[in-house]
Amino acid sequence: MRKLIYFAAMVATAAVIPTVANAQRAPAAVVVVVDSDRIYRECTACKSAQAQLQTRVTALQTRQKTLADGLRPEGQSIQAAITALNGKDPDAALRTRVQAFQGKEEAANKELQAGQQNLQSIQANIVRQINVRLSPIINQVMTAKGANVAVDVGATLAHAQGTDATAEVLAGLNAALPSVSLTPLPASAQKQQPQGR
Repeated sequence: MRKLIYFAAMVATAAVIPTVANAQRAPAAVVVVVDSDRIYRECTACKSAQAQLQTRVTALQTRQKTLADGLRPEGQSIQAAITALNGKDPDAALRTRVQAFQGKEEAANKELQAGQQNLQSIQANIVRQINVRLSPIINQVMTAKGANVAVDVGATLAHAQGTDATAEVLAGLNAALPSVSLTPLPASAQKQQPQGR
């Protein structure tokens, strides 16, 4: 009798296990791929922002050259004066010139560093603005195509042409975000940015 009860319990358990396994099974993946590099390269707001950002980069490079050209003659003059001493200690006037020159160099470096940080903050803000709009658009395109997974094309080994939703996402982003603000990240967003990005 005991064996019969045990056998009946085993049969009942065996009948329940496939049902539980089926209930836990995820739906079949329907995948679309999106070329995010193409999105960031070709979207209307991206191209406009890139052109404006490049203008600012060029202006910073020009300022760097101007500062360097302005400091070079004084630096060469000081170096010549130090070389002429043949190892002797410089007098008070030369030491004062060296300190003044170092102060100018430090001020120039701080200005250029601040300019570089500003450009990086602007670039991060551009990406943030695009990403805020891009994510819902990808979700809309997934829904329209009946997909439940979106993967960047760079993360795939191969994909069928019919799974590429880049054109639809790009069109949606162009409609939703014709331009972006070229301002530094807001202070609240700067705190959320990971270091080194």
